[in-house]
Order: sequence, then structure tokens, then C-alpha cells
Amino acid sequence: MTVISALQRERAKYQPKLPKSLQGPVKVVEGKVTESVADQDDIKELFPNTYGMPVITFEEGAEKADIPSFNVGVILSGGQAPGGHNVISGLFDSLKAINPDNKLFGFLGGPGGLVDHKYKELTAEIIDEYRNTGGFDIIGSGRTKLEEEEQFDKGLKILKDLGIKALVIIGGDDSNTNACVLAEYYVTKKAGVQVIGCPKTIDGDLKNEMIETSFGFDTATKVYTELIGNIQRDANSAKKYWHFIKLMGRSASHIGLECALQTQPNITLISEEVADKKQTLGEIVDNMAGIIAKRAENGDNFGVALIPEGLIEFIPEMKTLINELNELLADGSKTSEIFKGLKRSFRLEWVAKNISEESAEVFKSLPSGIASQLTLDRDPHGNVQVSLIETEKLLGKMVKIRLAKMKEDGQYPGEFDTQYHFFGYEGRCAAPSNFDADYTYSLGYTAAVLIAQGKTGYMSSVRNLTAPAHEWIAGGVPITSMMNMERRQGHVKPVIRKALVRLDDAPYKYFVSKRGEWSLDTCFVYPGPIQYFGPSSVCDQPSETLRLEQNKNISV
Repeated sequence: MTVISALQRERAKYQPKLPKSLQGPVKVVEGKVTESVADQDDIKELFPNTYGMPVITFEEGAEKADIPSFNVGVILSGGQAPGGHNVISGLFDSLKAINPDNKLFGFLGGPGGLVDHKYKELTAEIIDEYRNTGGFDIIGSGRTKLEEEEQFDKGLKILKDLGIKALVIIGGDDSNTNACVLAEYYVTKKAGVQVIGCPKTIDGDLKNEMIETSFGFDTATKVYTELIGNIQRDANSAKKYWHFIKLMGRSASHIGLECALQTQPNITLISEEVADKKQTLGEIVDNMAGIIAKRAENGDNFGVALIPEGLIEFIPEMKTLINELNELLADGSKTSEIFKGLKRSFRLEWVAKNISEESAEVFKSLPSGIASQLTLDRDPHGNVQVSLIETEKLLGKMVKIRLAKMKEDGQYPGEFDTQYHFFGYEGRCAAPSNFDADYTYSLGYTAAVLIAQGKTGYMSSVRNLTAPAHEWIAGGVPITSMMNMERRQGHVKPVIRKALVRLDDAPYKYFVSKRGEWSLDTCFVYPGPIQYFGPSSVCDQPSETLRLEQNKNISV
């Protein structure tokens, strides 16, 4: 028996808002043709059928088209993000609005469900249980990569058996890269199956001119800012701890920056700034110790520091080391097998002997626990699993050593005690904010319209997101326009380029203009929990990052 909370019962009644262009008949407007963000010749050669397609925008139409019924499949791919269920709800409702006889099938457990032919039909009764809820449990998710022709062909068999015209893949940059590869393959094979992507990731690194934000980012950062605010209030009450908080975000620092804009902590590290300034680990520690010492001079032996999950990969000497380790320990490589066959007590010494002299020096200087974490099994993309590296503890320990030396020299009058936190999974399956509930529903609704218009190789796009929802602009953007060539697992592959924090954009500039004040004064903001009911000024607002990017007034 399904047991639901009072909040979920009330949230089920919420009807997400739609752009005006999706509230009736739709007119399709084709914009300029596109090209990839880099490596145009290479991408065009790899995707001859889906390269150079135009941007699609929907406008209000005059009359509803008579479209024969068709079936659609949907996959949730990768890590969870708030709003996934509403993408599926919007997709379902849009399909039924196009033709009541349309059917939606969900593949179970992610892309592996397509390959292994595990699925279920998603009916109105099932969909209604999951509207406006967090999580991906309606059909489950997984990290199987759709990269091999054998997988494509196995998937095609079940798609044909079910009479499925199109497949919607809801995922991040890698999942949507796979969607683009799959779309190209099916066009080449004249399979008659379209593929549409939807932009998901709480990390916020799947964004560009046409994808203003990935879904789940808004909700996750609001969850984290509530927790950070709670900790800041505790710090300001007890006045005796420095809280080092690591925040999820594998590569980009969008989550850390957004949380800083919302809560105004004393220290926020931005990985992209570290890389741009080529800051060493020692320089980062010195800067943090300097701020802590200045606050101590004012009698404030407490504070909060935000640390992005992927920071360690942006420190120049650490980035070089990690790149060498990724090559050395790549799954299936001869050196990886040798490493796995060694006794644990010999592994660190063996690694140091098989990387460059410069990287070996850095590797041997790290605490053994951190060095061991760097050699753990790689993620599905062949990269170090940065979430398993306790960067917050590494920095805390190094800062403590630095402050002890400063105290000996009479440069630090205070006491330094730390508490460590990592906020990650806490935000991935939260009930979506009104913004994410509306945005994801619109993305799913848009995907169905793209399918009805015969499009493939597109990502669902909803823009103008700081305006009221009825003014949002729906349409589609070719996935190839976001791609470039990168080295992954020892091979150069086409992938969607990750969007990192831009140091010349308004959100970062605003942060820089304020962080000096926040570092020394106690300017904490306590955002509190997500609000689902009440005035729009409280419940429907987008992230501060979006406000700043689109030159809107911010609330902090």
C-alpha cells in the first residue's frame, strides 16, 4: 500500500504552469541553422544527419493539427534530480492532448531497461501518483551508457515491438550525448525512431544560450541553502566552530556560487577561479587561514566555508596528477590490472613510480588517506570519483597546521575547531520547488510537441525563465550544437561541453563584489525551507544565478 504525506497529498493538486505557446495549438518557427561549439568539422563528420539543424521555437497556433496516434518511450538516466517525475507527467499530458490514443512506455532502471527490454506502460493512474514529487522511483534510473551498436540494435527491437515512434532520454550532458549518438544511428539506419533529450543535472553544468538552466538545480540549491543557513545560525549561536561544508557538483562550482549568493558565508571557494589564477593548494590554505585569523582578531572564532566537490581537480598540480592517474588506472588498461593485483600496502608506492616525477612529488606529499582516495575505482566515464575525496577534511587539517604556525609567530590570537559536512544526496530527490515543478513539466510537454513535429536529435528547451511561466519560450535546440571533442578514458570522443562558472558573468562578479564584506563580518542569511504555498514572490522565484545572468534584481 502506498502511504503519502499530507504535503504530497496537497502537492498532487498543484497544476504546473505552462508557457502560453503550449496552452493550445502550436506553430513551429525555425530559426538559424546551428554548428557545434567547437571542432565543427569533426562533429559534422560524426553526425552528418543531425548536424546543422535549426533552433526550433514554438508560438501560439491557429488550429489544432490532426495527428495520428503514436507511442513514446522514456528513460531516466544518471543521478536523480528534483522534477524528473514532472518531466514524465508533462510528456504524458502533452501526448494525450495531441491524441488521446497516444501511449507512453517507461524503460525501467535507466538505459539498461531499453537494452534488456524491461519496461511498463505509464497510465494516468500511475502518473497521478507521482506528480510534483521528487525522486526517479516511477521507473528508476541507471548509469548504463548507450554507446555500442549492439545496444542500439537491441533497443530498436523492443521499440519496434512496442510500436514506439520516439524515445525521450532525461539526463545530463553525458546522457544527452548518448541520446545524440542514438538519434544519429537511428536516422542512418532509417529505423523510423526519433530521439529527444531533456536537460537534467543538479550540478547546473548543462546550460547555454538555449538551455538557461538544467532542471533540479533550483530545488537542490534551495535544499542546501536551508541546511547551510541552519548551520550558520548554529555557528552564530555557539560561536566556537568553523564549519567546512563540501557541496555536490562534480566539475563546475555553480552550486557553491548559488549557495553563497543565497546565504553569504565567510569563505566560498570557486574551482574555476582557482584554475584561472593557478592557485596552488598551499595558496588556497594560506588565503583561508588569513580570513580565519582576521575574524579571530575581532573575537569571532567561528564561521562557514563552502567547498565545491570538484575543487581538487582544478588545482593545477592536482589536476595534472589526477589526469595521469585517470590514464594509469583506466578500466581495462594493462596498468590498471597490475594495480588491482597488488597488495594494498604496495599500491601507493607503485603509483608514485609510474607517474611523472612532478606528479609523484605531489602524490607523496598528500596524507595517505587522500592519496588512497585518488586511486579508488573510476566512475563510468573513467574519472576519479571526487565525491569520495574528503577535500573539506584535507583543507581543514592543512588550515589547522597553518594556523598553529601562525600562532607560534604571534599572527593568530584565536582557537580553531572544525566541523565537517558534505551536502549531496540530501538535495537530489527533494520535492521540486514550484519553479522546478513548472519548468520540468514544460520540458516534458515540449518534448512531446517536438516528437509530433517529427524532430530528432533535439533537446527540449524552455527559456526566458526569470519571467512569469506564461511568458516562457518553448522549443528545441539541436544537441550537436552543444558538442565538442574531448579525451575520455584514453579516447577522443564527441561530448556535450560542460558549462563551468564564467568569471566574466554577472553572478561571479556580484559574488566577488560582496565576499570581502561577508568574509570578515557575520552577514549570514537564513533562507529556510522551500515554500510551496503562498505569494509568488516567495514560492515561484528562480535561482539568484538566473536573476543575475538575466540582469534582474536579486533578493540577497
